[in-house]
Amino acid sequence: MSRACLTPLSILYKWGVQFRHRMFDWGFVKQTKFEVPVVCVGNITVGGTGKTPMAEMIIAYMSQTHRVALISLGYGRRTKGYREVATDDHYRDVGDEPLQIKRKFPEAVVVVCEKRVEGIKRILREHPDVDMVVMDDGFQHRQVDPAVNIVMIDATRPVQHDRMLPAGDLRDTVEQLHRANYFVVTKCPDNMTPIDRRILRKVLVTVAYQRVYFTRYESFRPQPLFAEEVDQDLTYGQPVIAMSGIGNPGPFTEDLAKNFKVVETLNFDDHHVYRVKDMKTIAELLKKHPEAAVIMTEKDAVKLANPDKIPVEVRRRLYYLPIDITFIDDSQTDFLQRLEKDVRTN
Repeated sequence: MSRACLTPLSILYKWGVQFRHRMFDWGFVKQTKFEVPVVCVGNITVGGTGKTPMAEMIIAYMSQTHRVALISLGYGRRTKGYREVATDDHYRDVGDEPLQIKRKFPEAVVVVCEKRVEGIKRILREHPDVDMVVMDDGFQHRQVDPAVNIVMIDATRPVQHDRMLPAGDLRDTVEQLHRANYFVVTKCPDNMTPIDRRILRKVLVTVAYQRVYFTRYESFRPQPLFAEEVDQDLTYGQPVIAMSGIGNPGPFTEDLAKNFKVVETLNFDDHHVYRVKDMKTIAELLKKHPEAAVIMTEKDAVKLANPDKIPVEVRRRLYYLPIDITFIDDSQTDFLQRLEKDVRTN
């Protein structure tokens, strides 16, 4: 079915979203503001916009002067309620992205909880030294009134040309962008001109204090998932199979193609749970391409960390691609210093 045929459902969905926002705006639904600053990293579209790399950047910077906690829904987990993430947890119990963050920042408090207000209250009760909370994916969940709203915008999917679910990818209305303090535009193409940025600023900024930053993904040399079983490193130009279970795999595959010969792509749904049949599919592709390696995202690498369930001939050829956010025009320092000031003044 064409997504255009879903327009009537999109209209109904938009009415529901707008009514819900009115309940908050008119005070019929309560918002909770905390004594410690809450920094919300969110978006208004489904699919990957770079929230996790942004949350990691904020944790890395703010942990120098703050005791930082992160709260996430833990999308796709098989558990319910409040749970503090440990580095040896299974991703099915806590979610792939929270586990990735915990393993990168083992000193940070990482919690998954469906009810954000209750989760933050418990974090502050059990960890009284926490003086800053990063709330992952909470822009449309308005029960928490954050000190700072950071909204991630995917440059490859302009919000001004999108439609509401299910006909489009918007899960919130563009009108709600007035609540953002910062916009971080991700996946900006290399040929993005100053005029392109100026146009996007006009679309996004509706309040004088709002600021827009433009970023790209910077990828590093792929790392073996099981280093002790790999005979030699990958070489640029080598044939590879691009594998991902993320919301928007296009930029990932395009980035790989800059340095490698992508002979196959294997795309799964976001937060995909890998099973035995998937390992068989990978093994068959590797037989078809005996010189190829499999390169996946960091989020997928978290899910495949258990070697016992992966055939040895597959383990030897599994790699993941570390990525980071690079700010255009060296604006990263300005962004982080302004954010630190907002957090300090709350």
